[in-house]
Amino acid sequence: MIVAITMITAPAYAQHNADSINCPVKDIGDLLRKDTMANSKPPKNYYLFGAPVIGSSPATGFIIGLAGQITFKGKNPLDKYSVVNANFQYTTKNQILFQVKNNLLLAQNKLILSGDMRIFIYSQPTYGLGTDALNAESTGNGIIIGNESVEPDSIAENMFYNYYKLHQLAAYNIKGIFYLGAGLNFDIYQKISVDYPLLSGKDTSFHTAYSLLHGYDSTNYALNGISAHAIIDTRDNQINATKGIYMNLSYQFEPNFSKQQKSSSVFSAELRYFKTVNVMHKHHTIAWWAMGTFTTSALPYLSLPALGWDQRSRSGRGYAQGTFRGQNFVYGEIEYRFPITCNEVLGGVLFINGTTASDKDREVKLFRFIQPAFGIGLRINMDKASRTNLVLDYGIGKKSNGFYLNAGETY
Repeated sequence: MIVAITMITAPAYAQHNADSINCPVKDIGDLLRKDTMANSKPPKNYYLFGAPVIGSSPATGFIIGLAGQITFKGKNPLDKYSVVNANFQYTTKNQILFQVKNNLLLAQNKLILSGDMRIFIYSQPTYGLGTDALNAESTGNGIIIGNESVEPDSIAENMFYNYYKLHQLAAYNIKGIFYLGAGLNFDIYQKISVDYPLLSGKDTSFHTAYSLLHGYDSTNYALNGISAHAIIDTRDNQINATKGIYMNLSYQFEPNFSKQQKSSSVFSAELRYFKTVNVMHKHHTIAWWAMGTFTTSALPYLSLPALGWDQRSRSGRGYAQGTFRGQNFVYGEIEYRFPITCNEVLGGVLFINGTTASDKDREVKLFRFIQPAFGIGLRINMDKASRTNLVLDYGIGKKSNGFYLNAGETY
């Protein structure tokens, strides 16, 4: 993929927060203006980031789009930053992608709002269920990590569909670090088709075979329901945390609203942990991320938990979105974040992750096959007040790789 961007920013000026008087923390704005100008302006509690995006990939063709993000906080010194981001993309394969996401801390950090809205006219390859999908052989005992694999393109089946999503969670601080809340969840899939060679005039694709086995229409279905959440959040900054934990335990119930949807339920758990240590008077952070999704019944194929389909679409660096999918799904990642320059305008990361997914229909169990990936990244400090970084990462998976460009840390 080739990506070109420009930035349009409204900076949030702040006093230097330095580990050393001789080497204060700076952002990209400090390098483009004189310090006297920065000190003469009143502090602002928001930061805007805008980026036209141009790129290409085999799955999408040529891409053109626009992305933007705003981070902001209240006037109370104890208020934490909130973030809203949006993007629109169009591709030469007639794909249209529009999404808006919010992660807000309001009312002096007592109210959490988290939402995800998407309108996709989309296509994406699928490789079947389970993390053994790309394995050349599935024999042997015990846990299998990585082993020999087939070429992904040799088994890929390209799916075309329209996807409409609206998820919104609201949680309120009950006591201390504990929040309780509820959410509405709407996922609608329409006009589903699969580009797959017909054998003996019959569609035997992964999607159609699964849909017929579990009684779903292979062209249209939905997963709409409500969810309950228990949350703990002690992070110092959700955009770029250096300490604290975030935990979200959720139970989602989907009643039988119509013939397009069956009654089902999903349990999910997510944990993020951050620890910073000082090395030569500079902050180095270790970040852990783990999440699991577990289904109690057969969901529609495209609603099954899959890599890269988390709220921020950040999991699975090294693999394409949707490479691994299953009825039960667990993902884990660890990342080491460190400064490169003394003033921390430039930073770097090293990361490694692993994915496992089950396929109950073939009796492929969770943790039987684990698919790893690893990579490196560069960070450019765009705003030192909110600690917003421009993120450039390169990930390598099993016969797979990818380049990732974002605003704000991966998790």
